[in-house]
Amino acid sequence: MNVDRERLRRDIERTAAFGDIDAEEGRGRTVLAGTEPNREARENFADRLDDAGLDVRVDAVGNIAGRWVPESADPSAAPVAAGSHLDSVPEGGIFDGPLGVYAALEAVRAMREASVEPERPVEVVSFTEEEGQRFASGLLGSSVAVGERSVEEALALEDDDGTALETALADIGFRGEGRLDASEWDSWLELHVEQSERLTDAGVSVGVVTAITGITHCEAILRGEANHAGATPMGDRTDALAAASEFVLDVERAANEVAATDSETAVGTVGSLDVRPNATNVVPGEVKAGVDIRDVDRGAMRELVARARRSLARLERERGVETEFRRPFDLEPTPMSDRVRGAARDAGAAAGIETLEMHSGAAHDTMHVADVTDAGLLFALSKDGISHNPKEWTDWKDCATATRVLAGALANLAGA
Repeated sequence: MNVDRERLRRDIERTAAFGDIDAEEGRGRTVLAGTEPNREARENFADRLDDAGLDVRVDAVGNIAGRWVPESADPSAAPVAAGSHLDSVPEGGIFDGPLGVYAALEAVRAMREASVEPERPVEVVSFTEEEGQRFASGLLGSSVAVGERSVEEALALEDDDGTALETALADIGFRGEGRLDASEWDSWLELHVEQSERLTDAGVSVGVVTAITGITHCEAILRGEANHAGATPMGDRTDALAAASEFVLDVERAANEVAATDSETAVGTVGSLDVRPNATNVVPGEVKAGVDIRDVDRGAMRELVARARRSLARLERERGVETEFRRPFDLEPTPMSDRVRGAARDAGAAAGIETLEMHSGAAHDTMHVADVTDAGLLFALSKDGISHNPKEWTDWKDCATATRVLAGALANLAGA
């Protein structure tokens, strides 16, 4: 099967024009769910699906699917599906999401042009609100597709201005009907930019993901005593920010140690601090620290959470602060299907394309889909590992190479 690199490039560049921003370097876009740029991106995608002869449908939360039923296929057989998303983070790049959507479409085109005869239908999918920048916390469309969130619950979600998802989708003409049901798929594959440099370091163009990282978000609250910065002697202070600074370093130290001894993929980050009263001439009285812990090893994640708790206990004893620890968000690591991974490896070998097995440190819609059917995730090489940034870049030849593996894997899964 021959992937048309220039056709794939045109699809992605056309999509990059919707919500494009001025960037000092690279090409950026801002495409939030339910906005005018999102409408343009969706309409263009639906048109391309139609042009390719796929039957297009839109479900109640705006998920878009195009189905190809070749003459060789049993139309009642469970389809093989592939895709990603069209929304972006504010001032994001042009490949995160659209590459996976249009690579799936290009894979179908390549199969048709090569007269491949699958036994199953193939679906090309774009999920609504993967990035979680306007409604919910991300992976919204896929959460509905797997039944984790109801259609009614999703449509009632509101953005910061009080606009409901239902209203936003209706305004752009993508409030459809019914529910895309991922459990009806035989299997699923998503192609995404890597967002790191492991493929570059290995000199390989395509990654076959073994597991998607688990994610725990924690909130640590440290309470001291706000007081005058000039009139309060150093020995009489209970400085919440000074204590929080030690907590930040404790989390970093724990993550380094766990990565060195238990699980090399473990990471821990304190990514946010809310300091009160946040005034230069006041000893800080309270700090809220946001902690992000990730790994494909659940035991390593538990160890990092335990060490964060021990750090707070120590700071209570040594610095006199009061602390609280909350864990409002927790996702288990998600292993990828052996069957789908094997189909991707075989596709790479058949095309003479080397692949590398690796984990994903970022969340993707595939995390949800894997709960209801066999699922897999492929990575395309990212230049300098940059993503969520206008400098995000994947060379067109690498886009095409990864798409060739995707196309071969889909053909394998569809029984061609």
